[in-house]
Amino acid sequence: MEAIEIIEYLRQRELNVTLTDDDSLELSPSEKITHELIERLRKHKPAIIEELKREQRREKVAGMLANNPTIQRAFVTDTESDPDNVILTMAIRDQASFEMLIPRRKYDPFMLLELIERSAIQ
Repeated sequence: MEAIEIIEYLRQRELNVTLTDDDSLELSPSEKITHELIERLRKHKPAIIEELKREQRREKVAGMLANNPTIQRAFVTDTESDPDNVILTMAIRDQASFEMLIPRRKYDPFMLLELIERSAIQ
């Protein structure tokens, strides 16, 4: 949970941490950045990046539900972040959101769509 704690620490101090397209961290405003903070970020950078990506995926499915009031489920698959797995992020309106890792060798997007369509979750 160290990454989550660091991100919360930054946000409580009104520091913005964002993930760039090339998986670098951007921190602002610069006047609030200390040497100690930079060292802490370097030490935990992979975990922080992973957590920010998780937040982005969850925000994306939540936004899909917010923008489409008639749908009950929204999902995204991330095939880039993990070399061994596909990350499925799913939100079910007024119920839950979750992520699951699907081994890349077993991932079948058409079977996934069929399972979601057949699900009894309303």
